[in-house]
Amino acid sequence: MSGDAVIRQGVDADAPAILALTRAAYAKWVPVIGREPTPMLRDYAEVLRQDRVDLLYVDGALAAIVHTVRQPDHLEIYNLAVAPDCQGRGFGRRLLAHSEVLAASLGYDEIRLYTNKAFAENIEIYLRVGYEIYAEKPFKEGFTVYMKKPVAK
Repeated sequence: MSGDAVIRQGVDADAPAILALTRAAYAKWVPVIGREPTPMLRDYAEVLRQDRVDLLYVDGALAAIVHTVRQPDHLEIYNLAVAPDCQGRGFGRRLLAHSEVLAASLGYDEIRLYTNKAFAENIEIYLRVGYEIYAEKPFKEGFTVYMKKPVAK
């Protein structure tokens, strides 16, 4: 990973930048699944009022975001998005690790995420960093893959 990287929690004013980065990051998947993935359609002003979004800046530019949701028994990663020109540089993995530390700090033993089965390269990344698949369920015209990982306290 190159450059000066800083992670900070998102605030209301970040909503437009979060949406823009998410739409850019997920654009490559639209032709794969034939629709816009759900994170592209979210109202991030509302998300920021309800949940936590952490932003990774590199050399002052927004490079990646992670949207987490507190559940009763785990922290859920709802959206992990990396700007297209920043992909493949370890920023997604850095935010995964950040989210695992966050989960542990909140008292959770586990972190979970889900993704579209058609996003095979993402699933492979999650498997490589220790997530395991625990369920697959039909969703719209495809399948959702549910993954989890224990976190160290």
